[in-house]
Amino acid sequence: LPGRCCFYRSPQTESMAWSESMDTLLANQAGLDAFRTFLKSEFSEENVEFWLACEDFKKTENAEKLASKAKMIYSEFIVADAPKEINIDFSTRDLISKNIAEPNLKCFDEAQKLIYSLMAKDSFPRFLKSEIYKKLVNSQQVGNHRRWLPFL
Repeated sequence: LPGRCCFYRSPQTESMAWSESMDTLLANQAGLDAFRTFLKSEFSEENVEFWLACEDFKKTENAEKLASKAKMIYSEFIVADAPKEINIDFSTRDLISKNIAEPNLKCFDEAQKLIYSLMAKDSFPRFLKSEIYKKLVNSQQVGNHRRWLPFL
């Protein structure tokens, strides 16, 4: 659409737009914060934390930092009994374990895809039905009406 690059969404339409896709939600700081709050309430915030760690990891240019970030992600999320162990299959975990000695920018890609898929199919639909999301949309609608109708 012409001119779409400059399209502005109000906070109300922004929060409603999160329901369009998980990418829209994750790209918006307020949406990400709300989703994290929801995942914490379900005791599954390790999924979005792992996904974010992978996104940060893929932007790493320095080889030393790459190795240290890889070890941190591995020890935090991948290794058996990790503090924030993610739910991935044995073959993916095993592949990462073999590649962690010489990590590259793609070493967590398969696990990240699995976790993204899990969040998209499971957590995201539940988030859209959650009280956290409903309250956020409702509070922004009320706030929006107040701007136009100061007597509310």
